[in-house]
Order: sequence, then C-alpha cells, then structure tokens
Amino acid sequence: MRPAHLVSRIAGLVITLSATPLFSQPATDTPLGQAPALSWETLADQNVLTWSQAQMRVGFPNIARIDPVRSIPASETRQPLPVALWPDTQRWDHWMDELHLAGLLIIENGVIRYENYSQGHAADQPWMSFSVTKSVMSMLYGAALKAGTIASLDQTVADYLPAFEDTAYADVALRDLLRMHSGVSWREDYDDPTSDVARLDNATETQVIAHLASLPRAHPPGTTFNYNTGETILAGMVLARAVDMSLSAYLSQTIWQPRGLSPQANWALMGVDGGEMGGCCISATLRDYGRLGLLAANNWLGQAKDDPLPNGWLKQATTPSPDAPQYGYFWWLEDNQDFRAAGIFGQGIYVSPESHLVIAMHGLWPAAVDETLSEKRRALIEAIKAKTSSAP
Repeated sequence: MRPAHLVSRIAGLVITLSATPLFSQPATDTPLGQAPALSWETLADQNVLTWSQAQMRVGFPNIARIDPVRSIPASETRQPLPVALWPDTQRWDHWMDELHLAGLLIIENGVIRYENYSQGHAADQPWMSFSVTKSVMSMLYGAALKAGTIASLDQTVADYLPAFEDTAYADVALRDLLRMHSGVSWREDYDDPTSDVARLDNATETQVIAHLASLPRAHPPGTTFNYNTGETILAGMVLARAVDMSLSAYLSQTIWQPRGLSPQANWALMGVDGGEMGGCCISATLRDYGRLGLLAANNWLGQAKDDPLPNGWLKQATTPSPDAPQYGYFWWLEDNQDFRAAGIFGQGIYVSPESHLVIAMHGLWPAAVDETLSEKRRALIEAIKAKTSSAP
C-alpha cells in the first residue's frame, strides 16, 4: 500500500525530511501502550500494514517525512465551511474512543455540526487516506470524461498503455477497471506479507508494472468482482497517460484549486522517480475529506456549481456493478443510495446526498480490517443520521 521510502534531501519531486517534527511522538504511557522506536527511518523500513497504533499516530500525518510524495498545489482561498455546532449534549466523543478515531467531522447542509480530534491529531494536519483515494480517482475519471481526454470507458488498458498489450490486462475495458471486474488474478490480504497487495509496499513503479503484467487471467473481463488495489494503480497510470500530467497536478487542476481545498495535501509515489499510487495514499486534512464528500453529494444531487465532473457522474459512479451490488466505480454502496469512500484502518467519507449529510473520519484501527469496528461504524452513522433529522 505504500511506495519506497524517502531518501533524505531529494530536491523538487518530493517533500524532504525535516529536523523538526510536525507531529509530536507519543509518550510511552499513552493508552496505546509503550511505543517502539519511533524514528522516521524505522517507519520507512517497516511495512505500513504492520505498524502499531503508536506508529500510526506518528506516521499517518507525516507520510511526507517517511516516503516519496508529490504535493497537491492548492489555491490561496479555502472553500468556506460554515460552523454551527450541535449542543455539547449531542457530542460524539465516546464513539471516537470506541472506533479508534483521530478525527471525526459531521457536515449537514454544508454546515459543520460536529468536529473533533484526538490522539494528538489537529485540524491543520493531513492524514493518510489509503483507499479513500480510489473514490477520488473515480471523480478524476469523471473530470477526464467531461474534458474529453478520455473518450469512453469502453476503451481498453492497451489503448493507453501499449506495454500491457501482451498481458491479461490488454483487453480489459476502463469500465471494468473502475468496477474491479478485470478478471485478472489478485489477492488482497492485508495480513499475509506474501499477498499481492502486501508486495506493493516499498515497490517502485517499475516493480509494480512488472508484477501487474505478470498476473494471469482468472475470469473473463466484466464477469467477476474482485477487490484489487493493483488495478486501481493501473487505472491511475492510464489516467496520467490520458491527461498527460501527473495525477497530483491533475487533481490540483480539476478539484483542489478550483474547489478551495487545503495546501497540506500530498500523494505518495511509487518510488522516488515513480508516479502516484492511483489506488492509495492521498494525505489530506479532515475538512478536505469533508469537502470531497460535499462535491460528491452535490454532483449526485445535480446542485454543484462550476462542477468539474459531468452532470450526474456520481449517480453513474454509484450504480451497482454486475454481481457486486455493494460496489460502483471505486465507491462502496449502501442499500439506501448512500455511498462511501473507505480506506483501511478506519479512514472514510460517508455521503448521504438525500440527507444532505457528509461524515468524514481519520482512523487508526488496530487492524487494517476489523468487522467489529465496521459494525460500530455503521451504528455511529445510523445514530448521526437519526440525529440530523431532529437536530436544531
């Protein structure tokens, strides 16, 4: 999930390490227990999937000090987010503790109703999003279709990347990439260091391409859903080729600058000289998670002004995939037309357009995937939705 670690003092392409930490390292008597050695070098050398919670608290807001990243340029003007907090009696702090959240943001009708941070986190600090990035990629594909730089989702991987002509991905349509229906063999197991997804950590772009090109066909394209971070990286390579710029530059041009998101954001790279990981690793503030959710909600409702996405793109992107009613174009779907961007360790943007509600979370779950915490998160979302219908 994470690219090769950063060599200090690389100019231009990446943000370099600094002698002064942006984020205080936790004391050894914190509730998370005594922290192991917490140097940037230790975090860089260790697979992010094996970080302790104490390491997450230091690492997730400081990826730019650990790995190669490219900053996402922002405008000087932030998109305003009015604040009208619910009364203190309607606070959600205990949910944050139970869900191991470092940040929780609730936006109703474009107004912040609740915002809180814990674990030493703060509003102006970015946080690793993991697979929340996939849903951002979905929006970027919409922007490219609107601009005509991608002609059709019926085009294939080989149409844009000739290096994949003789691979299992050659005739896979872009639509099937976005739905994770490529049919190419892939194992997404965060607990197994030999799985395909675990092998992405510290991999260069050349290594990623070679691995994807070597994968065999398991099913005909378009027939079988299989969650696959590798092919979201491939989707990013296709998009970068189509728009003829880096993914960070394209995200900045289409969304970050015109929509007034924050300058703290960055996108992790596949090695020092590689491109961005299309399926992972944008770091952004919690409010910017919220702004992305608002853009998605307003597009779904047809209410976005100066929208970089095609009208109704989010309705198309949240249409259930064949044999996978829970998934659209890199968005997870709920039964009630709500949808969400989700990343491991508890990252998420929950969007309920008809309730005019966006819920954003920065998490540090003790495991990448935890069904008990997932159920608690569902309960929190339902409690928030119930409150929005009656809150002052």
